[in-house]
Amino acid sequence: MFSKTCEYAIRAMLFVAQRSNSGVKVGIKEISKNIDAPEHFIAKILQDLSRRGMVQSSKGPNGGFFFEKASEDYTLADIVRAIDGDKIFFGCALGLTECDEIHPCPLHFEMKGIRDMIKSKLEAVKLGVFNKDLEQKLIFLR
Repeated sequence: MFSKTCEYAIRAMLFVAQRSNSGVKVGIKEISKNIDAPEHFIAKILQDLSRRGMVQSSKGPNGGFFFEKASEDYTLADIVRAIDGDKIFFGCALGLTECDEIHPCPLHFEMKGIRDMIKSKLEAVKLGVFNKDLEQKLIFLR
């Protein structure tokens, strides 16, 4: 459903959120190992999200990525938009350049409900929500 980059971004952000909840700054190697993703790819993704202000970073021996409290309020939809854009929510399922209510593609109306549901679900879930379930090992990132 999401690009590989977006999958990695969501997993990395969830991991950083969890670790930040304990007041820890986390490095690329630790993130990569714990979410089973390539280090160089995670570094690029998190640098981009840091430039957007969605995650914070600091350099040096005690540096790493972390969340300020406000970052926990980002939704999964925010991450998807930052990485993949909003095509999953509004784009044509067949990739047509002109597809809307007036000029629908053959799948337009079938996919509209699914897209709206996905958008609604991803907008309803904030990053900070997963921390307790991750700590209790009710959900997993790896």
